Amino acid sequence: MDTHQRMWGYGFLAAAMALVGSTVIASKIIGAGIPPFTATALRFAIALPCFALLMAATGARLPRLQKRDWLLLAAQAIAGSVGYTTLLIAGLQRASAVDGGIILGTLPLVSAAIAVLVLGERPGKGTWAAIAMAAAGVWLMAHEGARADRATSWTGNALMLGAVVCEGLFILLNKRLRVAVPPLALSTVMAGFGLAFSALASVAESPWTLSLSADAMLAVGYYALVPTVGGFLLWYAGAARVRGSEAALFTALAPVCAVLLATSVLGETVRLVQAVGMACVLGGVLMQALAAQRGRQPRVNRH
Repeated sequence: MDTHQRMWGYGFLAAAMALVGSTVIASKIIGAGIPPFTATALRFAIALPCFALLMAATGARLPRLQKRDWLLLAAQAIAGSVGYTTLLIAGLQRASAVDGGIILGTLPLVSAAIAVLVLGERPGKGTWAAIAMAAAGVWLMAHEGARADRATSWTGNALMLGAVVCEGLFILLNKRLRVAVPPLALSTVMAGFGLAFSALASVAESPWTLSLSADAMLAVGYYALVPTVGGFLLWYAGAARVRGSEAALFTALAPVCAVLLATSVLGETVRLVQAVGMACVLGGVLMQALAAQRGRQPRVNRH
């Protein structure tokens, strides 16, 4: 791979992670005007036709799957598509976007912790140290938030951490598939299942009685088209041009971009304790990425 192609790859990966970070801002705006399940259903209603068109244009097809794998895909959609999006939106209704961006950055480490607890994997000392550092960062944010508004901040941060756990469960369930599903086909299936499950759940929110704000609707459209579809394309364009170990390092950009956007777009401020917490999370993510097996390809963040 020549230097020119690698530099293009770095640019694509950085752009993809910046879009992932922007989903925190979009979710904050969405949460102010649309209930979580209704917003999630609208997101996938917009994204699904785009993924279907991409599959048609590229000639991509679903592999032949057995009932067990279809059930696993449905469970993945409940966790990684519906669970992640709804919990993120609900959490940001109660906590700051700065905290949300930092918690988003714990995904690689939460995934590693789930692998240890559920799959019985034996991590090295570097992974344990990375998990501990990120946990310390999240605790610092929760502790500071509790001083300001115990009920609201604790609940919001817990919901957002739950969203990250849901995404970690998605990764775990994906490892259980007997037949590997190509990334584009997987994203299309997740959008289809996500639309079905979230639309069903949204009935409890009586969306037909709501007056949906224009800002929230624009944010849903942005979330569906730019980070979901555009981020998918950018990530795989970049990952095809660099080594897997290099691509993994770029995941640390997502929380940084989320925090920068929270301050510039939403006007939030970063307190000293939040800055220390972010440093701990980023340090843990970088430690985990550097400890990962060289050449391992990270999973695309679909958000």
